[in-house]
Amino acid sequence: MRSASHLQSNVQGDLLERLCWVYTPLPSQAHFLSLSTRIKGFSGPVGSGKSAALAFEALRQTFVNRDRQGLLAAPTFPMLRDATLATLFRATDDQDIDFEHRKADGELTIKGPESVILLRSLEEPERLRGTNLAWFGIDELSYARQEAWLRLEARLRDPRAERLCGFGVWTPQGHDWVYKKFIHEPVGGYGCVKAKAFENRFLLERTPDYYERLESSYDPKFYRQEVLGEYLNSRADRVYYCFDRKVHLVVHRYDPAKLLIWSLDFNVAPMSSVLLQRHEGCLVVIDEIVLDRATTEEACMEFENRYRRHAGALEIFGDASGRNMHTTGTTDYKTVQAYLYKAGFRNLKLRVAPGNPPVLSRVQKVNALLTNALGEVRLEIDPHCVELIKDFEEVLFKPDSGVVDKVRDPRRTHVSDALGYAIWTLFGDKVRVGEVDKRLF
Repeated sequence: MRSASHLQSNVQGDLLERLCWVYTPLPSQAHFLSLSTRIKGFSGPVGSGKSAALAFEALRQTFVNRDRQGLLAAPTFPMLRDATLATLFRATDDQDIDFEHRKADGELTIKGPESVILLRSLEEPERLRGTNLAWFGIDELSYARQEAWLRLEARLRDPRAERLCGFGVWTPQGHDWVYKKFIHEPVGGYGCVKAKAFENRFLLERTPDYYERLESSYDPKFYRQEVLGEYLNSRADRVYYCFDRKVHLVVHRYDPAKLLIWSLDFNVAPMSSVLLQRHEGCLVVIDEIVLDRATTEEACMEFENRYRRHAGALEIFGDASGRNMHTTGTTDYKTVQAYLYKAGFRNLKLRVAPGNPPVLSRVQKVNALLTNALGEVRLEIDPHCVELIKDFEEVLFKPDSGVVDKVRDPRRTHVSDALGYAIWTLFGDKVRVGEVDKRLF
């Protein structure tokens, strides 16, 4: 093993001899690990080494609290498996720590201290009630419900623990409960470290353009939150805050020879869809079809009335729920395909994702196309798309939440949803939470 410096802390001397860093920790990681408060947190932007700091702290707790039980958790089981445990197993390998993994029981036993790590997801907080814990750690805490945190904090009561400790790591998600508890009005006994942007020199050595690529794919506010690690109350204003009439409303002529994209949101009142074409590297919304109390077949009829002379290719995008079978024995997309084929559209391709993305991820991608962190505009809207424009200007989040308000005006959100499905399929990517494939310390 390569030589490494020992991390200074107030833990037992034999622990310092047993555990060492393979690489020198980043300043924020070292600060987090040195905190002596019973509850501590690590707030940092993407790529700041949060999951690595969490993994090392979890291993250290198993040696501090020998022969005791701790818990390592993530908001969902896929996050736990793909991000948290992947990082933990790399840390055990680098530190030459032996363990036994009992998948069926959701447990790890760390050999040497003979400490047990319970592996849990936080999807059902009530299931976290149970035996006492010496410590617990949570990855991507800002994606978890506050109830889960409270349940685990109540379990931090093992009378034989050497040092009780609860900790979590996260990327800022606005003025949520994590911000209020750790940053805005910190509770007594809490400590928190805020990592600085671009601090991770190891990541930058391997991928020098890492943050530059994010700057082109994130909208300005999302870039400040995810990359700069700022706490923004972005959920207090419009959902599509990057839209500006002066910038994005541009008259475009429909070209019957070019590829035409039709993206649908299968809502009965109203049935909504948008038509798009590409122009000089920009995606352009050239038209919208909004029909009250309409069926899928009626939407197809209106499409045919407007675009029966289209000669170019036609691609269909939209809500993944349109794949679901109806009592009639067919699906919305089968209805669309059958109708359009009968109407003479032969150069037709269906491009629908197997499932809808998280709403906030889809919204962020639309905002990023409207204007990214570099100031680039890659989405324009024809001024006669009045319903889409109303969505962009009037759709809001519910107060103090990341939930889009669909109740305030039942006509809102449907056209922008239709657009978002197409943009996500064209430009979106698999949502990944946590540092999964890179060693960050």
